[in-house]
Amino acid sequence: MPTSKETMLCLLGQLSLVDGIAHRAMMGEYIIYHHGKIAAYVCDNCLFVKPVDAARNLLPDTPLTPPFEGARDMLPVADTSDCERLRELFEAMYPELPEPSKKKKKPRRPPRF
Repeated sequence: MPTSKETMLCLLGQLSLVDGIAHRAMMGEYIIYHHGKIAAYVCDNCLFVKPVDAARNLLPDTPLTPPFEGARDMLPVADTSDCERLRELFEAMYPELPEPSKKKKKPRRPPRF
């Protein structure tokens, strides 16, 4: 079931205390970026964060779960109602998030005449 726009708008409101949050829709679900790094997915109306050490420390009893079939395991965030807790989580995770991969530029083909 795709994530509803209402759920995403509510979640973005909860993340309003976190600087540098952006999102992108991807096939009915969403990716959340923190200062350009992928930090979380929103799938089936549920927030999943990358399982970096900081997130595991702040969500110690949360089992790793894939957000969708074939995905790597992530940490589901059960309670997204506490803005301050979400800010703490995302800010603690940021230094451990992997840098975005550099896209290779395709060589330009010469024009055909």
